[in-house]
Amino acid sequence: MTTIPTSSPNGAHAADDGDVVMALDHVSAAYGPFKALFDVSFAVREGRSLALIGPNGSGKTTVARVCSGLLAPTSGTLRFEGADVTGERAYKLARRGVAHAPEGRSVFASLTVEENLQLSQLRRSRPEREEALAGAYEMFPRLGERRRQAAGLLSGGEQRMLSLARVMVEKPRLLIADELSLGLAPIIVNEVYDALKVIKAAGTTLVIIEQHTSHALDAADDIVVLVQGHVRVAGPAAELGDLSQVLLPGSAHMGPSA
Repeated sequence: MTTIPTSSPNGAHAADDGDVVMALDHVSAAYGPFKALFDVSFAVREGRSLALIGPNGSGKTTVARVCSGLLAPTSGTLRFEGADVTGERAYKLARRGVAHAPEGRSVFASLTVEENLQLSQLRRSRPEREEALAGAYEMFPRLGERRRQAAGLLSGGEQRMLSLARVMVEKPRLLIADELSLGLAPIIVNEVYDALKVIKAAGTTLVIIEQHTSHALDAADDIVVLVQGHVRVAGPAAELGDLSQVLLPGSAHMGPSA
């Protein structure tokens, strides 16, 4: 199968290519003695959406944590826009333009919708803050209707929209969206993925992490399948065909692809 270029046989990094936003080169990661990723390599290309999929427990969220600086790899190299950022702290990667919308509803429940959105805008001028808020409300009209409401009183889907809007007002270069559809009604999932299309069209590169794959695959230009912490399949979505057998639980014993 075709693979997304990651490393050449002589060890050259994928980030040497000008269109690569982020590249993982032979990255392994662990939580104490528990090893979660094994020699993972793939590249995220500018202006494209990459779907990172696989069974539950395959290491998808661990990849997100490594890419956003929440977890340092035990080996390998992480590059962002050509710079070696291996082990760089999360706040530094955020300043570079890496945004992470984590699994769950990461909002400040006692603050209003607008106060949640303003938290990351405090250093900006008032016109810049107003522009960012207007963009968030245009993307998610429900949030505009509830801007004075405490975030803790929003529905689960609305809180998910707010957590996504909070990272998007920063105008990141790369957005890592982890399990956006988790626990949401289908109509809300459709709204969230419609917003991702708008985000991509505005120039943000996407990594979409999902266990339930249909929406992610529909939105993907490239696909990486993780199985038990290994890259099982990687390549452009148009070239990979039917992945159902790869994603079946029984296929995990086949191990990583060569």
